[in-house]
Amino acid sequence: QVQLVESGGGLVQPGGSLRLSCAASTNDRNIYYMGWYRQAPGKQRELVASITDSGSTYYADSVKGRFTISRDNAKNTGNLQMNSLKPEDTAVYYCNARRLQGALFYEYWGQGTQVTVSS
Repeated sequence: QVQLVESGGGLVQPGGSLRLSCAASTNDRNIYYMGWYRQAPGKQRELVASITDSGSTYYADSVKGRFTISRDNAKNTGNLQMNSLKPEDTAVYYCNARRLQGALFYEYWGQGTQVTVSS
């Protein structure tokens, strides 16, 4: 069983920055996908950004140009650099990782970290 441990959330003023980190408790090199999702109160969980083991990235339109996702394949860690934060970025952010082992697919979620953007 792989565990994802997130860190880096907190309270920040509009226009500020935060960096979220996600560490997977495995040396398994088969984690081909890491993503960050968020869920605001009363809203559905949405994909914010993702990155594959080959470096392909995806960003939601709402965060393009402000957020940057990165990962260290050797360490199975992922980061989300969030700049120019807005109040509408306030949410619980979840790390997601997907692994293939032969024909078997596994998906893991972190416990979530709160990001609050407020003056």
